[in-house]
Amino acid sequence: MTKKFGGFLLPVITILVLVNSARAASVEEFYKGKTLQFIVGGSAGGGYDTYTRLIGRHIGQYIPGKPAVVVQNMPGAGMLIAANYIYNSAPRDGTVIGNWSGPLIMQHMMGNPAVLFEGRKFGWLGMPTADAMVCMTTERSGIRSAEDWRKAKARVKLGGNGPGTPGTDDTKVLAAAAEFPLQVIEGYKGTADIRIAAETGELDGSCTLSWQSAKVTWANALKAKQVHVVLQMMLEPHPELKGVPLAVDFAKTDEGKKLLRIASEVYGKQRLYSLPPGVPEQRLRVLQKAFRATLKDPQFLAEAEKAKLEIDPIDGPGIEKMVNGLYEIEPAIVSRVKQILEAK
Repeated sequence: MTKKFGGFLLPVITILVLVNSARAASVEEFYKGKTLQFIVGGSAGGGYDTYTRLIGRHIGQYIPGKPAVVVQNMPGAGMLIAANYIYNSAPRDGTVIGNWSGPLIMQHMMGNPAVLFEGRKFGWLGMPTADAMVCMTTERSGIRSAEDWRKAKARVKLGGNGPGTPGTDDTKVLAAAAEFPLQVIEGYKGTADIRIAAETGELDGSCTLSWQSAKVTWANALKAKQVHVVLQMMLEPHPELKGVPLAVDFAKTDEGKKLLRIASEVYGKQRLYSLPPGVPEQRLRVLQKAFRATLKDPQFLAEAEKAKLEIDPIDGPGIEKMVNGLYEIEPAIVSRVKQILEAK
């Protein structure tokens, strides 16, 4: 019996090895001589752009065939232009990767007609880190703390990209749940543009930045105390921001606390890297593996540390689970969020 079982098993193993080798060869043959393109929904110089260009410098070595890698910015409409492009127009062959704002999925759930995608149908590679979203104000605004903000007689002007991004959506949720006086000024193409507008006095600040991005892209202003971190939008404080209060602690009602908890979950999962629907499963798995390997690469991590970019990755299956979970949020809460976001 043992000989017969062994005689049966050996051919099976041989066949599996040959099949896997053929698949690997097929992927290598496909990517050899090709260019892998990252489409970034934010403008050049912003946090999305910074992370993507770092990933782009290292990921090619982990993809069979070692394709060239380029990064293209496609800002506009709060990153919706990029997300819609990835879903509807990008080649579905594994040569284009999108990086856009995950909260746009909430816009799809609320029935925004401009959202031309279904979040559960993307192929997900992962994200480099969850975001610790913060509200920041400029020194010239006179707002140096959350208490200064709550006592402000005029509404604090905060920049946002548009629906589906934290600078717009969770800032409006904050206003409804905790009654901070604020005005959201929308239409900026990316966080770099918002930063410039704040530095020139056009804005008082923004809640669109994560601490991971702000401490890199706004490092000089933070050091010179030209800007201040006044509020954390997460449920748990970031270890580097001791003394900066949490927004949820200012919620007036149980509903307000629940809304801010959802905002923390939705808008803390932003920097999603996706493939269009329909990319061959084999290439999706290869790119997921390459993405994971890149974020563990010693040279990548050294470069990230030097640039002060936090790396605490979530893999593709983890993002898929998170996205599916968003679609299970109770309809009454989704409806309430929609009401808040559509209010003038």
